Amino acid sequence: MKAAMLRSVLNRRARASTFLSRRSFLSDHAPERKVAVLGAAGGIGQPLSLLLKLNPLVSTLSLYDIAGTPGVAADVSHINTRSEVKGYAGDEQLGHALEGADIVIIPAGVPRKPGMTRDDLFKINAGIVKSLCEGIAKYCPNALVNMISNPVNSTVPIAAEVFKNKKVYDEKKLFGVTTLDVVRAKTFYAGKAGVNVADVNVPVVGGHAGITILPLFSQAAPSANLSDEEIKALTKRTQDGGTEVVEAKAGKGSATLSMAYAGAIFADACLKGLNGVPDVVECSFVQSTVTELPFFASKVRLGKNGVEEVLGLGPLSDYEKQGLEALKPELKSSIEKGIAFVHNS
Repeated sequence: MKAAMLRSVLNRRARASTFLSRRSFLSDHAPERKVAVLGAAGGIGQPLSLLLKLNPLVSTLSLYDIAGTPGVAADVSHINTRSEVKGYAGDEQLGHALEGADIVIIPAGVPRKPGMTRDDLFKINAGIVKSLCEGIAKYCPNALVNMISNPVNSTVPIAAEVFKNKKVYDEKKLFGVTTLDVVRAKTFYAGKAGVNVADVNVPVVGGHAGITILPLFSQAAPSANLSDEEIKALTKRTQDGGTEVVEAKAGKGSATLSMAYAGAIFADACLKGLNGVPDVVECSFVQSTVTELPFFASKVRLGKNGVEEVLGLGPLSDYEKQGLEALKPELKSSIEKGIAFVHNS
């Protein structure tokens, strides 16, 4: 009985969710697509690998980590969906994991823990990202790269500098995954506005840390008559969403499950873009001329070459204009920190 109830719930969720809807995943004639996950045995990597296994647009799922990946791959491979799963472990197998990849997703690195500053996080994860990007430049330079490893405001510039040094940089193919900010903004807004979260859309621009995260609730759909104080509270909660989870887990982890979901959503959008689905738009941290900063998160139209168009900010409220100016110095500093890391390595 319980099993039947669970199947019923999952079936309803599958029909309701964009990520799991069959209409979105018409795969009978979908091209062969290899997706590689670097850091697949970690807290984000494992649930992300599970969600990617459910996506019939993926034909080959390549799972890589420094250790533990064969077990994760064996476990996920038993799921009766389209993709073939292969697991790779250790530096010597990185090339095999990457060869032929259409999309590379990087959740590798350590999570933020209570008391850990983003600078502490940077020192550890920057080296990991640099090494992995050198592998991408060598083995699959034309792949779309989805950067999840934090701090994204710095790791995306690190990746760009590595690719430039290797003479394979294509700004259309490098993405900082900021989808979790959008997911949180949608959830929090729907709860406050009393609307169906499945119908909600909220653009989130700027960066992917603290005050650099700027949800544009003035552009939220469906619109709701929320007070200025409610908007400020929603903005702060969206900005502090990661800290909320870290504190709730009491030192035993960070936002792994929601991040895996967000990563799977963005990967699906990239796959649809590669496959020629029109009007695929998601927010992402990319090379940009929307502001004076070299990288910035905003709406991006995805296509067969990655970024087809970086969309503008649209009309902003006075509160959002203030937030935009306030975030620029911190975002600029984070970008420069990533660039300097590569140059000084």
